[in-house]
Amino acid sequence: MDNTPLNPAALNLPALNPAALNLPALPARFVGLDIGGSKTRGIVWSEGVITSDFSVGSTNVQNVTPETAAENMGTLFARLDVSEASQVYAGAGGVDTDDDAAALRSLISPFVPGAHVSVVHDTRLLLAAGGTTTGVAVIAGTGSAAWGMNQVCQEARAGGWGYLLGDEGSGYWLGREAVRYSLERMDSGKPVDELTAALLKYCQLQEPGELIAHFHQGTTRRYWAAASPVIFGAAENGHAHASALVDQAAKDLAAMAAKVASQLNISGPIVLGSGMGSNVPALQEAFISHLAGLGYSDVQILKQDPIFGIPLLVATQAHATQG
Repeated sequence: MDNTPLNPAALNLPALNPAALNLPALPARFVGLDIGGSKTRGIVWSEGVITSDFSVGSTNVQNVTPETAAENMGTLFARLDVSEASQVYAGAGGVDTDDDAAALRSLISPFVPGAHVSVVHDTRLLLAAGGTTTGVAVIAGTGSAAWGMNQVCQEARAGGWGYLLGDEGSGYWLGREAVRYSLERMDSGKPVDELTAALLKYCQLQEPGELIAHFHQGTTRRYWAAASPVIFGAAENGHAHASALVDQAAKDLAAMAAKVASQLNISGPIVLGSGMGSNVPALQEAFISHLAGLGYSDVQILKQDPIFGIPLLVATQAHATQG
């Protein structure tokens, strides 16, 4: 449990002052959840102080079985002090329809009887964690997506189709493309190079040909997304194809951001975050460069967990309800 006071300045975020933003005061006690593909983090805010902070495995029924999701959710709420919490605000990947949101609400509600439960796509958390309720949020993690809102509350999104249909620029995409590169070299009779050797080491395999069965049998998208440091490491060492993959990932992410910004007729801010987006300088630099080429210069890199955007979203929701 973390009893650290909520200090936006220490988090490198704009100070959250509901009064200055013409928003109502925050509830006395509320719960924030960030439900990702590999983990779920929960935080309880009480009178502006974080009184519980705990993480478990994924509770997203699109990524794990309903039984696993329920078990993990039970473990999480057993560690969070949610007594007297009036609201739960959750951001989750893959929440594209009302049915998606309803499925997660039904999973959460039994653990917080009487509390109002809101479920939104996790890109909203990312944008709010950047200190704004308008602009474009870009997720670059296991998957990828862009979402935005303008000053008149119009919304738009791009990507987020999932790994079978898209997720260009994501960790999974990078891992898969490294496999394809290695197999193409094998088919052409070329020797194992630095990128393929590093990939084989990650997979604990001996030969490129073993990648085919390994990819199709028993590995997950999170497994291949976790291989992305292999590509970033090779790129940092000057591997031409790895560098090209990193640049292409950034280009695809920038294109998604620009598509959303164009639909909303806004110039920014564009906030890049999630695992890769917040932590890989080479991807960040290329992303900023490609957006500049598209005419967008108001770009920021999120350095904190998206869950810290939840207080702003809760205050904004209260304002909309009262209005």
